[in-house]
Amino acid sequence: MPPSRSARRKTSSSAARAPIAILTDFGYRDHYVGVMKGVIADIAPAARIIDITHAVPAQSIIAGAIALKQSWRYFPKRTVFLAVVDPGVGTARLPIAVETQAGARFVGPDNGILWPAANDAGIARIVELRAPKYRLKNVSSTFHGRDIFAPAAAWLSSGTPPRLLGPAVTKMTQLTIPAPIRRGDTLEGAVIYIDGFGNLVTNLDRETIDNFAASFRLARLLVRIGNGAAMEIFKAYGHAPSDAALATFGSFELLEIAVRNGSAASTFKSGEGAPVTVILSK
Repeated sequence: MPPSRSARRKTSSSAARAPIAILTDFGYRDHYVGVMKGVIADIAPAARIIDITHAVPAQSIIAGAIALKQSWRYFPKRTVFLAVVDPGVGTARLPIAVETQAGARFVGPDNGILWPAANDAGIARIVELRAPKYRLKNVSSTFHGRDIFAPAAAWLSSGTPPRLLGPAVTKMTQLTIPAPIRRGDTLEGAVIYIDGFGNLVTNLDRETIDNFAASFRLARLLVRIGNGAAMEIFKAYGHAPSDAALATFGSFELLEIAVRNGSAASTFKSGEGAPVTVILSK
């Protein structure tokens, strides 16, 4: 039998509580996020809940994974990250929790969304969220965020050891973000994420581009998306002329295509997977 409400409150009030940071593709229109928070509040009423975002593009596991990977290290050490982008909900994919060497804990579906962040943090233990005591009594086939993941995150926040949530799992689904490819005097990458401003974030990181530039010494680099015109790399959006297309390194330290005062996604009619090439100025 699941613990009584009074037992839950005693558990949550007697243990050190870690923050719970939530990331989903549920949006802000429906009740889903609110219900998950209600479940957490019932189990761990004193837990601090932080919204990372609920605007991950619907069913985009890679976008959710990138957002989580770029976020986790800015939170307190023992934060529980609850990430739900789950197009396979109700199927054979496992619900898991991951304990890491860095101290962060990750809860969500084993579909790759947790992998980049958990791998960065150093995977120490993976468990399947199977123990009935730490789920809701009735588990639906369409809302594991409410019935499995939110309860698990709440119990972890309250100090419950991950091993009690279910049996150990030896591996988890890996999500590999494609690496840039160098071809002679060009460096080829692709758009992997589109933010809310329409900026096209690529897999071309600053270190890779700096190393590429260093091999040509004083060469000036330009960037092209698809077969479009080459654009300059600016230090900041505001350094480009108004309405101009530009490339810059964003807060992820990844090269992104932007339009000053506009949307690069709309301007270039491009999305995830669009080719981006770094070239030498002629």
